[in-house]
Amino acid sequence: MEKGKKTAFYGMFLALALVAGYVEQLLPINLGVPGVKLGLANIVTMVLLYTMGVRAASGITAIRVLLSGILFGTGFSIVYSAAGAALSIFVMAFLKRTKRFSCVGISVAGGVFHNVGQILVAVLVLETGALVYYLPVLILSGLAAGIVIGIISGILIRRLTPVIRKGMEE
Repeated sequence: MEKGKKTAFYGMFLALALVAGYVEQLLPINLGVPGVKLGLANIVTMVLLYTMGVRAASGITAIRVLLSGILFGTGFSIVYSAAGAALSIFVMAFLKRTKRFSCVGISVAGGVFHNVGQILVAVLVLETGALVYYLPVLILSGLAAGIVIGIISGILIRRLTPVIRKGMEE
């Protein structure tokens, strides 16, 4: 694929991820535990992981985390999101490489490890191990969100892979 087309594809995916993240902030989800979110932007990460590879998924996710933090969050939100995203992508890429897990399974792992990464950073930043008590609820929310995101991502991956591959070849 020529460089201009690749840049356009990446820009489109970045824009979709930013919009998905912004829309998610508008949704009134309150389960009594801070940080519980559906992770709509992770649909874009999953599609990228399966259609364009780990490098593209990691790069676009890193830029999205930074821009989302600047536009809609704080410095701390960037740190927490970056930690969660990095651990999540690492685990998802590893599991995908084994070829033993479905798209839903990989998404669930990503959702769970995103929350684990955020808790680890929070424990370090706030210097208290008490935050580990949030982990069971966050693991359950990551599991539930991962299932939803995995199902949606699987549908999109099946439908978009031929379109993306065709666009990359032209």
